[in-house]
Amino acid sequence: MAELRDLRIGPRRLIPARHLSARAVRSSGPGGQNVNKVSTRIELTLDLEAAAPELGATGAARIRARWPRRLDAERNLVVRCDRTRKRGRNLELAQDRMEELLRDALAPPPPARRPTRPSSGSRRRRVDDKRRRGDTKRLRGRPNDD
Repeated sequence: MAELRDLRIGPRRLIPARHLSARAVRSSGPGGQNVNKVSTRIELTLDLEAAAPELGATGAARIRARWPRRLDAERNLVVRCDRTRKRGRNLELAQDRMEELLRDALAPPPPARRPTRPSSGSRRRRVDDKRRRGDTKRLRGRPNDD
């Protein structure tokens, strides 16, 4: 099986491989005898408590809040991969996915949207369209018998 590697989640942020653990389990789905006898699915686990110094003060809490369904009973982050029939390739894919999840959870939130006012031209166009629409609907009615 391929080796665990450090996870690079930023230009100067690194999660050491010692905080990761991987285990191979039997994959599900089609595949015949290969699925029944070969453990190619990878479950990659990141110990969030041990990695807390590298994640920052609120990093582990942000990860837990962002990915609650990816946590196991010990509240560690788990990524599963059974995309290929090769255990080593599944481990590489799981590590890549773990890096993506960590980057996403630790990224700063986007700036708050500042509401803007509609321009005078857009307001004028809106009123003109409403007037035109009203005229069209009025013409559809019965003629007045005055």
